[in-house]
Amino acid sequence: MTLTVSASKAIDAEAAIDEHSSSPLRAYAPTLAPVTLTVSIVTYQPDLALLERCLGTLATALDAARRAGLLRAANVVLVDNTVSRSTAKAVVSLGQTRFKDSGVTMNYLHRHTNIGYGSAHNLVMHGGNTHYHLVLNPDVELAPDALVAGLGFLDAHPEIGVLAPAASGPHGERESLCKRYPTVLDLALRGFAPAALRRLFRKRLDRYEMRDAAALASAGGLVSPVPMMSGCFMLVRRNAVDATGGFDPGYFLYFEDFDWSVRLNRVTQSAYVPSVRIVHHGGGASRKGWRHVVEFAKSAVRFFNKHGWKWA
Repeated sequence: MTLTVSASKAIDAEAAIDEHSSSPLRAYAPTLAPVTLTVSIVTYQPDLALLERCLGTLATALDAARRAGLLRAANVVLVDNTVSRSTAKAVVSLGQTRFKDSGVTMNYLHRHTNIGYGSAHNLVMHGGNTHYHLVLNPDVELAPDALVAGLGFLDAHPEIGVLAPAASGPHGERESLCKRYPTVLDLALRGFAPAALRRLFRKRLDRYEMRDAAALASAGGLVSPVPMMSGCFMLVRRNAVDATGGFDPGYFLYFEDFDWSVRLNRVTQSAYVPSVRIVHHGGGASRKGWRHVVEFAKSAVRFFNKHGWKWA
C-alpha cells in the first residue's frame, strides 16, 4: 500500500537564498525559457537530522535557480522505503515544515516493504513530464548555487544529458564521485583494503577515481564523458531518462548508478561539472556491516555479468 500526500494541500516550503553569494552564475541569463525539475529522494531508516539539512539546502538551491530565471517549477518527491509508518510520518513532517509556502510541489510515497533504491526512484521517474530529473540522496547537502550552476551548464550545453557534481565529505575532504570503468581489483582495493595497502596502489586508485580529469576540470577544461557516476546526485535530462528507462530494478542496492551510467553514456553525453558543489555524508559498504558487503558483492556480479568483467 502506498501513502501519498500531495503538495497542493499546503505541503510546501520557502528557504531564503544567500543574497551575498559570490557565484559567477548568479547573473546568468538563460538562452531558453525557464525549465521544470523533478527531484526524487529515497529514504530508508533515515538520519532525520541529515535529511533535514538535505531538504534545507535543496530548498535554498531551488529558490536560487528560480531567482536566476532558470527554473519555472519544481516537484520534490520523498519516497520512504522504511516499513515503519512512524518513520514515514517523520519524513512527511520534515518535508511539510521545510517546504511550506515555497511554491515547490511536494509528494510523498510510503512503501510497506523496501523495494530497493533504484526501484523506488523509478516510481517517480517513470511517467514524469518535467524537463529535468534530479536523483538525490538524503545525506547530501547542496551548495546554494548548485542548481543555478547545473541548470545553467545544461542550458549552455544541449549535447550533455547528465552531469555529475564536485563533492566533498563532511570534514572538507574531496570525494571522487566520477570514476572510470571498474576492475574487480579496483573495487577490492577501494572498498575493503587496509589503508597501508591502498597507499601502495595510490596511483592506480587515483586513475580509477579520475583525479587527473578532476584537475583538468578545475583548470577550466570540460571533462566528458564520465564513465561512472554516483547516484547520490545525478542531474539528468528527461529525454535521457526516457531513452534508458531509469534504473535497472534488478539491483537492490549498489551498482544501480554504475549500470545506469553505462546506459546513459550510450544515448547521450555526460560531464563532470565542478561548479556544481555538494557535501556527501555517505559511507562505504565495508563500514556498514556484512549484509551490505553481501549486497555489494551480489550487485557487482550482476554489473560485470551485464557489462563485461575486468579483473585487474
